[in-house]
Amino acid sequence: MSRLEIYWSFRSPYSYLACDRLIAIKRDYDLDTDFRLVRPLALREPEFFSKGRKQWAPYLLKDVFRESERLGVPVVWPNPDPVRMDLASGAVDAEQPHMDRIMPLGVAACEAGAGLEFAAALARRIWSGAEDWRTEESLAAAATEAGLDLAALDQWATDNADAVAEIIAGNEAAQLEHHWGAPLMVLDGEPFFGQDRLDALVWRLNQRGLRSD
Repeated sequence: MSRLEIYWSFRSPYSYLACDRLIAIKRDYDLDTDFRLVRPLALREPEFFSKGRKQWAPYLLKDVFRESERLGVPVVWPNPDPVRMDLASGAVDAEQPHMDRIMPLGVAACEAGAGLEFAAALARRIWSGAEDWRTEESLAAAATEAGLDLAALDQWATDNADAVAEIIAGNEAAQLEHHWGAPLMVLDGEPFFGQDRLDALVWRLNQRGLRSD
């Protein structure tokens, strides 16, 4: 069976914008889907934003909200931001309590077979501006929406803390074999970077006759 790897970040607005289409691809095609969480680029490459071109951030914001309108997917910049950093300077805080909370939950959800579904449910809370996504109630609701139990996810993450770190490190190393960004989809070794390449991925899936009956 063909294998689709999905490298995905909670802090990437483009990862969020891709969620519903990724879920549809997982549902509609005969694929072995491997959903793999990676830390945000700001944590993987802390100097990326401080050394970036000045045009990058203004363009990102214009593009994200344009794509939000085009796709009909509401986007509000997260409050709080999952990554603690100074947006003006690009300096990233040493302590990252929000990511430390949600990454182990996401890995636990992957181990339970519903990583994409949990990530999508939590991303909707992070990026829609509808609620304070950090609360235990919000996290529990996201878990329930994905068919999971927050207490069980927490327990698995606590019992497997070393494995969580190893899985994330392995995901990031595998991602870098193809690209540094998220979302990144890799179909049997062929990379498709960005939510704007999902149409190309679907085209390839259809070309290979992988759609389910």
